[in-house]
Amino acid sequence: MPRRRPLYLLAVLAMLGQMAFAMVTTAVQQSPTIDEPVYVATAEVYRQQHSLRYNPEHPPLGKLIMAVGTAFAGAELDPAHPGDQTRLGRHLLYETGNNPFRLMLLARLPIILLTLLFGLVVLVFARDVAGPLAGLIALALYSFSPDVIAHGSLATLDVPAAGMLLTAFWLAWRARTRPTWYVPLAGAALGAALATRMSVLPAVPLLLLLAGLSTWRNRTDQRRRRLMIAVGAALGAGVIAVAVVWITYLLVDPRLRWTTPPGLDQIHWLKRLAVDLLPFPQAYQDGMLIQFRFENRSFSGFLLGEAYQGSPWYYLPAAIAIKTPLGMLALWSAGAVTMLVIPRLRAAALYVLPVSALLLAVGMAGERNFGTRYSVFLPMFLAVAAGTVALIRVRWARISTAVLVAFVAVSSLLTFPYYLPYSNEAFGGTDRTHLHLHDANVDWGQDLARLGQRLRADHPGEPVWLVYKGSGVPGYYGITARDPYTVPDDQVRGLLVVSDSRVALAGPRLKNWIASSTEIGNVGHSIRIYRR
Repeated sequence: MPRRRPLYLLAVLAMLGQMAFAMVTTAVQQSPTIDEPVYVATAEVYRQQHSLRYNPEHPPLGKLIMAVGTAFAGAELDPAHPGDQTRLGRHLLYETGNNPFRLMLLARLPIILLTLLFGLVVLVFARDVAGPLAGLIALALYSFSPDVIAHGSLATLDVPAAGMLLTAFWLAWRARTRPTWYVPLAGAALGAALATRMSVLPAVPLLLLLAGLSTWRNRTDQRRRRLMIAVGAALGAGVIAVAVVWITYLLVDPRLRWTTPPGLDQIHWLKRLAVDLLPFPQAYQDGMLIQFRFENRSFSGFLLGEAYQGSPWYYLPAAIAIKTPLGMLALWSAGAVTMLVIPRLRAAALYVLPVSALLLAVGMAGERNFGTRYSVFLPMFLAVAAGTVALIRVRWARISTAVLVAFVAVSSLLTFPYYLPYSNEAFGGTDRTHLHLHDANVDWGQDLARLGQRLRADHPGEPVWLVYKGSGVPGYYGITARDPYTVPDDQVRGLLVVSDSRVALAGPRLKNWIASSTEIGNVGHSIRIYRR
């Protein structure tokens, strides 16, 4: 191994290097997605005003991490701005003289760095479980994952929360050898995940159980004493996690000034009771109630060419099947089977597979069919599982694994730099994702800057009618366009530019305009340009 170590390190650096290049390129080229201005503006309110009043439905830690970057932007924010969080985001980016390109890049860079660090966790976790080759296989799948690259390059919360949760389970696994060190660290990582997104809450009992199990296996005391120590370790990890959440809120506002928003008294009493029992700040509890209020609504969705109302249970598995490279799906499946079949891996499977299944089931039960970003934990945990195929001794296993990893890498590289709208070859590739999915799967408002460049280069001076879904301000990007809904249909002539999410859920008028137009191009595989 010592002779091979330089080659091993070189392979690791090459994979993380290409991932860093892909994420930074994406971050530089993309305009703000729908959620980002809210998070970035809230981060600036945390930093400048020490107030929790905005975006309470998500805990502060992810936004505090973004604030580390935005602190270098010198952004100005009106402390008396009267708008809601959506208007605040637009105000910060487009109405205060700040440079939105620079501000967004600085907010995205800390998330990019975190995403790369989580790659090292994937590497070491898989190496701990199944050896050095397993680590390389796992890192390859992670570093070429279009979903991880897409969302790891944005100032959003999905990748940070999933990566911190992965770190917690890895540390719980390591606690099998040194529980005194790793159980507290696992609790801290769990607390960081909880302080970033509430969606990780279902994994808490499982993590604490595994922390206790790791401690139990490490002890050789009498059974009753072992049990007491294991229970104490699990409770200690939970206390540390709760403390991290409280510390995060206190970092924003040491006095925890908070006013409960109106309308939360309409949440079902059982949900209210469950929330009230959580040992978290009132702002955290109210944020959970806001999330429950979102879940009580019915949303419009789009899957495999069909628009619908509601939330079919199979949406998330179908979206994952569309947006995950085929080689990755094959290796995930093979890795899961390997962990269950090989006796020495079954203990490790407890730290990888149940949490993946649990969070996927919770995601499938949700009402918001907005994208595979709600399952971005899968390319992390299942990469670790996939790495275990390195232990398969069947003939041609390693060659097959190498071919599948190469297939994943090629599929990922071919979509550069359009990772957000990626879909695999079985569904026609990135250019056809809009025919199967919508929203953050393909069109999250990220291509407004590219649209401005395309119109100036290819269609200067032509009349433009714009139906855009996103948080950007078209005029800032040099786009002079009119709203076709404000005039009679026969006046809508020239270029009709429509976001793919609007196409997917088009009403009668938009369907008529599109049907009587000719598609002449697309921007970033997320915006259609028609001539009418």
